Amino acid sequence: MRDFKGKRYWLVGASDGLGAALAHQLSEAGAHVIVSARSEDKLRALVEDLPNEASYQTVDVSDDASVEAAAEAIGHVDGCVYLAGVYWPFSAQEWNAEQATAMADINFTGLVRVMGTVVPGMVRRDSGHIMITSSLTGFRGLPGSIGYTASKAGTMSLAECMYADLRTTGVDVQVGNPGFIKTQLTDKNDFKMPFLMTPEEAAGYMFRHMQGNGFKISFPRLFSLVFRGSQFLPDWLYFRIFS
Repeated sequence: MRDFKGKRYWLVGASDGLGAALAHQLSEAGAHVIVSARSEDKLRALVEDLPNEASYQTVDVSDDASVEAAAEAIGHVDGCVYLAGVYWPFSAQEWNAEQATAMADINFTGLVRVMGTVVPGMVRRDSGHIMITSSLTGFRGLPGSIGYTASKAGTMSLAECMYADLRTTGVDVQVGNPGFIKTQLTDKNDFKMPFLMTPEEAAGYMFRHMQGNGFKISFPRLFSLVFRGSQFLPDWLYFRIFS
């Protein structure tokens, strides 16, 4: 079981929701948590509420200079968890270029930017822990999900590439694929969301996974079978069912 006591963990996208809930879990386990997002007020309030020593650093993951400045200000970290994400539901018939680009830039390219500031140092030290947040939607294309599903497929693929490269080194790479979590993002959905989790429930899955050595977790387990199983369906059947 991984020991978090005294370790420095940078949580990117942790001002509320799943990120804030996971910050509490890691802080209770003894980690020094550094939380980052764009909202300084939310970050300050979160740090004051955490049970162990913690700090914050504002960052805009869509901006190269902001990510580099944040990483330099934070300094050495033992672990990094990427949770930043935005979401707007729309279909190809209602294409919103601005929102689609924002989802690609924050959900996926932001991850690339942040990893570029932490992975090289971990590789040099041959020590570190990376946790990437993807989504069950990343397993296969879905209707009404232009931008979001593609960005999450990208995060899942990047995590797999990193794991393939680093799995025999001292740098641990993990990815979590949650289903629906009750947040301000999913509040935009106008459909019934099966197996809807609270941020605290989802953080519990993520933290338990981070304690172990496994690479990928998809949860809730029963709901994840729908998405994981869909990969084995031929295109004509998959799109007839899911579209």
